[in-house]
Formats: sequence, C-alpha cells, structure tokens
Amino acid sequence: MDLIAQLEAEQIAALGKDIPDFKAGDTIRVGFKVTEGSRTRVQNYEGVCISRKNGHGIAGSFTVRKISFGEGVERVFPLFSTNIDSITVVRRGRVRRAKLYYLRARRGKSARIAEDTTYKAKKA
Repeated sequence: MDLIAQLEAEQIAALGKDIPDFKAGDTIRVGFKVTEGSRTRVQNYEGVCISRKNGHGIAGSFTVRKISFGEGVERVFPLFSTNIDSITVVRRGRVRRAKLYYLRARRGKSARIAEDTTYKAKKA
C-alpha cells in the first residue's frame, strides 16, 4: 500500500464512521445535522443516489436526488462529513450505469428504478 492510501486509511479509521455499502440507483436516507441558531437537529434527506465520486476514499462524495413539491432537488454530500449523522439504505435499485444523470430529464413512471431483490453484500 502506498503512503497516501495508508494515510487515508488511518484518517478513515480515526473518524470511526459506519458507511453502508450503497451505489447509484439505491434509495438512501441521509440524516444531516442542521444548525438553527444555537440548536442542532438531524434532518432526514431521502432520495435516489444518482452518483458516487472518488469511491470509498476520504474525499468521496455522493449526490442524492429527490422530488420535493413537484420539483427535482439534488444535494451533494461528502461521504465522511462530520455533519452526516447517519446513512441508511431504504431500497436497492437495479441499474446498469454508474451515473444516473438521465433521471434529471425524466418525470413520473419513466423515472422509476426497478428494485434489486438479489442483492448480496460485498465482503469487507
């Protein structure tokens, strides 16, 4: 293992975050810490993961898309952000692409993603 990968692995281990195995097409619920004045609360953001960038490394991020009041809303989350409280996989999607940007142009039934019932967890 080269030096940079080793340093990244140490930083990830120091954070102690439990990131579930998810990919593009999965519907996920992200518990995001929101600060309002002096109070902090956890707000859930549930939608379809349309992309993952930089894999599982410390600089990784993922984009979640949801429909809110008839309007498409996308949000990019850093994978190892301190503001992320939890990530939960709601359902697994069966897709054949790594980036699902084509969903931006789709509405209704054509924007649906089939559920993957044969999912097997990766060996850690």
